[in-house]
Amino acid sequence: MRFAREIHHGEQPTQTVRREKSDGPATEKLNHEIHAEIAQSCAPSPEEYSTIVARATNDAVRDWNLESGTLTWPQGLERLLGYAPSKATDRLGFWQKHLHPEDRARNAASVRDALASKAETWSGEYRFRRSDHSYVHLLERACIMRDADGTAVRFVGSLMDISARKQLQDQLCRSQKMEAFGQLAGGVAHDFNNFLTTILGYSDLLLHELGVKNSVAAFVREIRNAASRASTLSGQLLAFSRRNPLEPRIVDVNALVSNLERSLLRLLGENIAVECHLLRNREGAHVEVDPGQITQVILNIVVNARDAMSSGGRLLVETSVVTIADDDPATVAFEQLTPGDYVAITVRDSGVGMSADVKAHLFEPFFTTKSEHRSSGLGLATSYGIVRQSGGGIGVQSDEERGTTVTIFLPRVDAPPAQSHKKTTGKKLPTGSERILVLEDDVSVRHISVRILRGLGYDVIEAANGDDAQRLVAQENGDRKIDLLLTDMVMPHMSGRRFADWLREARPTTKVIFVSGYLEESLHPGDRRDGEMFFLAKPFDPEQLASKIREALDS
Repeated sequence: MRFAREIHHGEQPTQTVRREKSDGPATEKLNHEIHAEIAQSCAPSPEEYSTIVARATNDAVRDWNLESGTLTWPQGLERLLGYAPSKATDRLGFWQKHLHPEDRARNAASVRDALASKAETWSGEYRFRRSDHSYVHLLERACIMRDADGTAVRFVGSLMDISARKQLQDQLCRSQKMEAFGQLAGGVAHDFNNFLTTILGYSDLLLHELGVKNSVAAFVREIRNAASRASTLSGQLLAFSRRNPLEPRIVDVNALVSNLERSLLRLLGENIAVECHLLRNREGAHVEVDPGQITQVILNIVVNARDAMSSGGRLLVETSVVTIADDDPATVAFEQLTPGDYVAITVRDSGVGMSADVKAHLFEPFFTTKSEHRSSGLGLATSYGIVRQSGGGIGVQSDEERGTTVTIFLPRVDAPPAQSHKKTTGKKLPTGSERILVLEDDVSVRHISVRILRGLGYDVIEAANGDDAQRLVAQENGDRKIDLLLTDMVMPHMSGRRFADWLREARPTTKVIFVSGYLEESLHPGDRRDGEMFFLAKPFDPEQLASKIREALDS
């Protein structure tokens, strides 16, 4: 191999190949040997190779000598964890000390079991405290080296930063947990609204139609008030599950906050100073929301701020307009928001702040840091549902002893044209004589709806399901006109939308009102109403039913 050694000492391969040029297999073999030796001369040593691999993956490498107890860091200690090599980092105690307290015992037991067994590898996940006192999630994969007797002598591990992956996993788990609870809450609230509709309807009949008086009337009013309070709780459950039938309209956020300012002063007390910094521009800050629901969201956040400032403090409420773009770093915290213009409502307090663990569970249902008699744990979960249902999002920034900032983002819309407002005259319910088909599977809701409508003068026929309603209509052979269909949207066998389509095909002039305790958008797309149809949310009282019936018939 004299020829190869000459190349190794500096001769150019191309020149040598020309000098020894040949067309035979021997030349090809020689060229192959030349390139192999060149590659071998450029190849890194095993130590250099491990350094290159660790650098390419941004991992740290720790080498634990089990016999001496020393710990060395061939790679990544400062770049990944922020510590400069020192005598302190060369002892096993350094690694054990910086493990998260909740992970320390579990991790030590897992390593101990692996060393005691015949395993040649080990892997585990844990949190490690960096030099800036923040915790990083690490995945360590280690090789266990053993002597001839099988006793472990070295433990060499590669530490990978998986914080981003863990954050995504946690977000997914929270999202799935909240979605599962939302489905349960929506189903319970839907049935609950049927009961409340019955209670509200019969209470009003007793008070207004039968004219009960004195103590009996007082008792009936208490029953009705209790039902009204229960409907608020049902609304909270539906809002959290995003199935609450909101009544959105375009409002100016500045006006909304200004109207709340006096209420906030009474709510917070004398030891908390309140400041409002409202956006002032010609276009205003308009959003399309349910004003009552958004007001409740703001009050929920303010109450939490008050409780965080038990010794007094300062509360700032601010409105602004922000633009979220695709490449805006702010979208990282609000990844579910679509790019566009948003009106931001910021509530900032000077309270005790929150730890990272509290922030991680902040919007989960029934999670609370307050005593049981002071909180149900549904306030922020409900707020989250209302804001997300309105197309926005909530961001939270907080550190212990540094206060909390909560920002509500709502899609910005154009200001509405000026409208003239009609004054209501009297409380007498609107009446009529048109023919109405009531289709409702819940017997109590059907009975009270029929009772109210007949009391208002309407000609009412009723059915418990779609099949019965089809037979009822077919028996009449189209002789009598059905002016309006009042139907529940969710029914077994045949949905209200399917029956409405069947009926309107035969009788195109029939108006339709859908009734549901769910938000219409949460239903299957094929079951939703068209633009010319109407919607009435449960629970409803006689006045709401009578007004909606007249609105549909007069349209």
